[in-house]
Amino acid sequence: MALRAIGSAETSCERPCRRASGAGGPVSSATARALTRLVGSPPPRVRQGVLRLALAWELQAAAHGGLPRAVQQQLEQVAAGKTRTTAAAPGMHLVREWNGVAHRVDVSDDKTVRWNGKSYRSLSEVARAITGTRWSGPAFFGLKQKIAA
Repeated sequence: MALRAIGSAETSCERPCRRASGAGGPVSSATARALTRLVGSPPPRVRQGVLRLALAWELQAAAHGGLPRAVQQQLEQVAAGKTRTTAAAPGMHLVREWNGVAHRVDVSDDKTVRWNGKSYRSLSEVARAITGTRWSGPAFFGLKQKIAA
């Protein structure tokens, strides 16, 4: 399978960035220009090898879709450093008191959430059913916690 390079000629998908490296030479500027065209902003001043890796990753992400949304959210949460979320694992039993009533939620093996005899796709759907407003399910059930400063 061949990918069309950002500049002009075609390059092999197996080695999209295997060119002769030269610090600051024409390869470096060509790599930086290709990365700029691909992501829309100029790359930071880093070594040629790092630029090639970034370009290779961006080409692969463009061809195959990049990171899943859940992974992107986890990375953003870690980078912000304000909260930590524990995923709801199969077999978990969560209990939350709301307006004087204890609500028990069970997470099944196929990751569906059961509450009051009904199945839901997420903890957020259950939290919405309990409160009548939009809540983050992990926050509502105590799986999302603030990190101490």
